[in-house]
Amino acid sequence: MKPVVVKLGGSTAGGDEMQRWIDLLADACFPLVLVPGGGPFADHIRVMQKPLGYSDEVAHDMAILAMDQFGLVIAERSERFRPSMTIRDMEQAWNSGLVPVWLPSSMTRGAPDILRSWRVTSDSLAAWLAGRIRAERLLLIKQAEIGPEDVDVETLVARQLVDDYLPRALSGETELYVAGPESLGSARDALAASDVPGRLVARKVAEEVLRS
Repeated sequence: MKPVVVKLGGSTAGGDEMQRWIDLLADACFPLVLVPGGGPFADHIRVMQKPLGYSDEVAHDMAILAMDQFGLVIAERSERFRPSMTIRDMEQAWNSGLVPVWLPSSMTRGAPDILRSWRVTSDSLAAWLAGRIRAERLLLIKQAEIGPEDVDVETLVARQLVDDYLPRALSGETELYVAGPESLGSARDALAASDVPGRLVARKVAEEVLRS
């Protein structure tokens, strides 16, 4: 089974939902990789950008380091979690029955296909990683409620639930799911069945379409 990429939003940091999701994901019976949001570490970078006068490009690099920081916070919450900087690290974790927590700064540094801008958040970076490891499913965990109208990526962008770069970062080989607090009640059963909780908002493009 191909690994599932799961991004745990920084908006959950310090809240009850954060630990509940961590407990559920730590018990998953299939391979997955956790991608941290920036959380309060990235918020501080936004606050200090104007007083310190650094560019959006530098702020982007700092925000990725903020993901590393939140990732280290997540990684110590379960004995099954392992901080992972490379795909090889992830493979070693999966082979040992562990859950890698991606620290993205090493893999993304200097990557020509990643825009250095506030437009690119951890959502797009999770999609970028999904493309790199050929993941067929990507789950974005949010603190916001996901409504019945959230049926496609464009709607999520319009509601500012994801960044506007995500449609470009998302591979046609990857299905996108989004989950909010309302998904917690059914998440354990879904994960036990090797399914992805949340709402499917972007289906995998058929292989014949990708080849055309």
